[in-house]
Amino acid sequence: MLGVVVTEHIFATYPDLAEGRLAKLRAAVVSTQALARVARTLGVGDLLRLGRGELTTGGRDKDSLLADAMEAIIGAVHVQYGIDGARTFVHHVLDDLIAEAATMGAGLDWKTSLQEIAADLGSDSPTYEVTSAGPDHDKRFTAYVRVGDQHFGPGTGRSKKYAEQEAAETAYRALHAERAAAERAAAESAADTRPDLDARPAATTADGA
Repeated sequence: MLGVVVTEHIFATYPDLAEGRLAKLRAAVVSTQALARVARTLGVGDLLRLGRGELTTGGRDKDSLLADAMEAIIGAVHVQYGIDGARTFVHHVLDDLIAEAATMGAGLDWKTSLQEIAADLGSDSPTYEVTSAGPDHDKRFTAYVRVGDQHFGPGTGRSKKYAEQEAAETAYRALHAERAAAERAAAESAADTRPDLDARPAATTADGA
């Protein structure tokens, strides 16, 4: 159900995207990471019934459990309200995510998108610094990322991967904003230096008329 609705929406909304880009966009939106992100915004983790083992290892914030719960919720909406109700719900919780993913280099993979924008800007590949704290059953990771001479972060999470993704997101958004501002400034500068054709002196005839 989820895949069908997302596929319909992507193909209808972005008909000019190449087939490979459409496939990447769809895969990103229905990925475990993306569904877990949506679940967090809805507070799904607080509603999960977990065993002692999962509770002590941070199960309420695990991507895999949150994504599974999100799919279960969509399935329940489908059973209760039919395909139209499920389609409405999926659009409500995922449309903003799809629109955001469409602007990124590789869907919702912030590390890959950061790698791409760094290359576009002529910077070195991003490098990550990750530290951890806490007991093994409740370890927290903190990540920073360096792109050229700029340092971004922190990203935090219960896994090294999640912390790095969060740091990469911060860096990507900052660099994307910087690039957009530079492009606007260049366009305005070009407009200011463009000759004003209306200001040219009127042509005269050979007899001075």
